[in-house]
Amino acid sequence: GRTLVLVHGLTATRRYVIQGSRVLARSGGLRVVGYDARGHGDSSRPPDGLYGYPALVADLEAILDERAIERAVIAGSSMGAATAIAFCLEHPDRVEALVAITPAYDGQARSTAGALEVWDARAEALEGGDVDSFVALTGVDSLPERFRAPARLAVRQRIERHRDPSAVAEAVRQVPRSAAFDGLDRLSEIAVPVLVVASGDEADPEHPFAVAGEYARRLPDARLVTEEEGDPPLAWQGARLSRAIAAFLDDHRA
Repeated sequence: GRTLVLVHGLTATRRYVIQGSRVLARSGGLRVVGYDARGHGDSSRPPDGLYGYPALVADLEAILDERAIERAVIAGSSMGAATAIAFCLEHPDRVEALVAITPAYDGQARSTAGALEVWDARAEALEGGDVDSFVALTGVDSLPERFRAPARLAVRQRIERHRDPSAVAEAVRQVPRSAAFDGLDRLSEIAVPVLVVASGDEADPEHPFAVAGEYARRLPDARLVTEEEGDPPLAWQGARLSRAIAAFLDDHRA
């Protein structure tokens, strides 16, 4: 059977790659493996204190080695999407296909003070145990009204799942300063099929539709999917997202 490895985003946990759906885990012949990134969820704080992409890629390799997984489909969300692609660039023989859910990494580390200020403020809120401030700093209050309550609840629930919020805070400082891979030109080197899941900017401005579109344009074998107009982001709809991934995997049998 095939193995699907789930790689979550910054401040999330393994439960938040394909949210709230067991469809894929129940589908025949597919083994689903999820894990909490270093310092997130139930995972411990790394002894080396490093949370950037090189460490995240090495951890993904270690997960595959530990589970004796030679080759896998890797589905990553946001930070996880960048990690999955960086892993595929380093270890192309170990990846059967990729699912890039709401990619936000645009090919370079965030380097301007303005781009980093908001992340540092979020880190301070986490360190101080100020969940309300953290939620406010994610920008949910500026979303259209119909998306505000579910987005606020999702952020709050996610943050409450971490054993060590100060470790997550350190990741929030380091990941935006880290480069997953050197420029979007490298996407042309990805030979495996990729499902790119985009979100509309109205509900999820932190994961720009244009970035996902650029991934789909540059990847040699990509399919772009998104939600129906007016719907919540496909990435928030676990069952629908699962069906889109299942259909993609059916079309790309190893």
